[in-house]
Amino acid sequence: MNQNTSFTSSELLAAARRPLSPDAHIEVPASREEYEHVQDILEEENAKYPRLQYDGWRKVAIIVATPSPLHGQMAYLFHPICPIPPTQVTRNWDGAIRYLTDEGYILMVAVEVRISQTYESLRAAISYSVCALHCRVGITMCMCINEGNRGTRAPTQYYSTAQERETAIQQAERQLRTALRDNPYGPLIADGFIWYGRINRVVVETFRLEEGTCPPDTVLEPRQSFAIVEAGQFVGGDVPSSLAELRVGDCIPTHILSGNSIAATPLNFFSQEWFERRFGHSMLENALQRIKIKSEVRAR
Repeated sequence: MNQNTSFTSSELLAAARRPLSPDAHIEVPASREEYEHVQDILEEENAKYPRLQYDGWRKVAIIVATPSPLHGQMAYLFHPICPIPPTQVTRNWDGAIRYLTDEGYILMVAVEVRISQTYESLRAAISYSVCALHCRVGITMCMCINEGNRGTRAPTQYYSTAQERETAIQQAERQLRTALRDNPYGPLIADGFIWYGRINRVVVETFRLEEGTCPPDTVLEPRQSFAIVEAGQFVGGDVPSSLAELRVGDCIPTHILSGNSIAATPLNFFSQEWFERRFGHSMLENALQRIKIKSEVRAR
């Protein structure tokens, strides 16, 4: 059996083919050669998800499933407002910030979000973006959500018409909005069921190379670490609005800002009102998605 045939029947490829729950991160022992081969297969299929990452230190491939609405919204949360045309600074498909030059896009700031996943895989992913993809700075957000105590799960509700279903969803949405107003970090309750658990903890960290370069598999230590939420309460009142890290020069290539003092200007964007507005919208969208999945029109 040749190497390609062996890889085709590999455990990694089989795991990548299986249906995965949103936000799932599956670790599979694999060589770098096997990882690269399976990566090539997924790229040939133009598959946006699952994505593959590789931890060379532990020799494991990490399969990243499609993100939930909360994950996707949080990946776009850290998109600072830069004092330049918005057509030049845009978000990459995975939440990274990139700058458009005459030669194409350049990745500038990497963003990684984990929901109840291992901290080690989070550090490995953001370190790869900084060390291998040469992003100026990396931002991570790790969330721990208490989903284990949601109580009895809601049964599927059946409706006679699409209009009846839509009316029920709208009524549930109003209840969720009331719950969100009373408890900005959950739980979100409608019709007696918890549709999204309480946010127990949110931590934001920044990563940057001090100087020079490093091997692609290097796992960096965070430069800044901030607790934003603890036990369902906002505790980030002392967090600097620039995360004590982000500057205009992180979003614009050096050759464009050469000799321009604006490069050192802090990007001030973080505040409790800003964070809770975006975070709450994401939680609401996630809870609504669950309600819609559990709401069906009965076939006649």
